[in-house]
Amino acid sequence: MKLLVFTIAIQFLLQQNSCARHDHPYFTHYHHHYYQSNEPTDLSLWISEEQVKMFSGYFFRIFAIENGRVNPLLRDPAFDTLMPVIPPEISHMNFTWTSAKKKYRYHFDQLISLDEKILLSPVISIKPKGKIPHEPKQFSVMLPCSNITSGIAKFSLGLQIMRSKGKFLQGTPLRFTLRKECNLNRGMKSTLDISPALQGGPDPECDKKCLNGGTCTKNKICKCAEGYIGQNCEQALCFPQCMNGGNCSAPAVCSCPKGYQGRYCEGGICSEKCLNGGKCIQKDTCQCPKGYYGLRCQLSKCVVPCLNGGKCRGNNICRCLDGWLGDHCEIGRKTPRSICKKPCKNGTCLSTGICECKKGWSGKFCNQRNKRRNKKLGNKQDNNQNVNNKKIRQT
Repeated sequence: MKLLVFTIAIQFLLQQNSCARHDHPYFTHYHHHYYQSNEPTDLSLWISEEQVKMFSGYFFRIFAIENGRVNPLLRDPAFDTLMPVIPPEISHMNFTWTSAKKKYRYHFDQLISLDEKILLSPVISIKPKGKIPHEPKQFSVMLPCSNITSGIAKFSLGLQIMRSKGKFLQGTPLRFTLRKECNLNRGMKSTLDISPALQGGPDPECDKKCLNGGTCTKNKICKCAEGYIGQNCEQALCFPQCMNGGNCSAPAVCSCPKGYQGRYCEGGICSEKCLNGGKCIQKDTCQCPKGYYGLRCQLSKCVVPCLNGGKCRGNNICRCLDGWLGDHCEIGRKTPRSICKKPCKNGTCLSTGICECKKGWSGKFCNQRNKRRNKKLGNKQDNNQNVNNKKIRQT
């Protein structure tokens, strides 16, 4: 089944910052930053909590405009290509807005279907022009299928918002295109079907077909209770969809197959614990952090091998034995440690922590030449030779 309107609403209104990731990669968890317990202090437009709860099981608001700031995602040129198709079961979207203590005017200047054989032009439940109310007020954008043919149609929405002095709110006018699927065999046949005024009296035979608390309308179509969809309201809604073969057994409740766990069956059950920060993502399958591998993330990667008994403990990170240091445990040290803190410039640092200098060099770190000493030694040898020669002549 295609993602439902809550999927669209989430992606449609998803802010690009201040979000926290859920445990599995396909779910963006919307925490308290998106749910506003405090009343807005400036112009705000959001999807109503009741509709969000219907499709997610959570009761919070999703903002298109929050305290005078337009969600930047709405201005993305590729917006229409990123959004999923609105499925047949969804025929309207409920919004709430308020100007708080400030003054704003609005104008829905574009409500167009790009294929009226499939979808009629969108209809709003308020006047196309007017003042945005100071107190929070709800309105609906209805998406009526033509009932002529099935298919996917594009529709375009445009909204202007002006301040009291006639200046546009920064980020407006808003212009974006979405896609809606109409199927003569699925979903509501038109937005009129959801109108309470057209619902008939009790119809026991029809009501028997409508499951999970659904009721039959005057037009013999099941009107489903919150959290259920389908021709006979037989299917519960879970967002995100249950993963790894999980079954949506009730609204926002997944029944997981053997070997999986989590609210959306996103996590696995591993008989042996994943090591080094690894995460169990499927049955007996660990997802390892960077630098580790193996069935339990017990192995690590070092391009240059660790020397002198050191162990690789991460991405090119060596854990050295006592008495050794360096990126690859290549440097010995001695207590006190300061002796080998500097490298032996012209020699090798022994395991005892003392520099063994090359010929011609001396000093704690082999940084002193032995030229003068060699010269004096040579002069002394020459003098001794001259004395010996003199003794031979006298003899």
